Amino acid sequence: MTSYIRPMPSFLARLSPTNAFRDLRFFIRTRERYEWSFFALSVTLTALILWAFVHDSYAEKEYKPNIIYFQQWTLDRTDEQIIAQQKIDQAKRVIAEREQKAREEKLRAGFKRLDDKLNAMGL
Repeated sequence: MTSYIRPMPSFLARLSPTNAFRDLRFFIRTRERYEWSFFALSVTLTALILWAFVHDSYAEKEYKPNIIYFQQWTLDRTDEQIIAQQKIDQAKRVIAEREQKAREEKLRAGFKRLDDKLNAMGL
């Protein structure tokens, strides 16, 4: 009984870049006009879907909190200094709250647009 398994070197000997290029050229020359239009359509649709995935893959930066464990004050601070520091801290707090509310409102508006689109589709 003879074996039909060929050794690997004989298989690899048939592979060459020039033969592959010649085969590709022959394949391209034998294509009909309608095949090229379907090829262009399929490449365009595939590229559009890939672009949509890339465009939609936005990720926000990781949140890293600014933790202050304690703040040292001198023991001889006056009431005016304490009140002045409280006003500075209050202004920072108000700005941070406004920024947070703006982010929440932007997110809320995005969900509202999505909800309106889904309602328009009947979902």
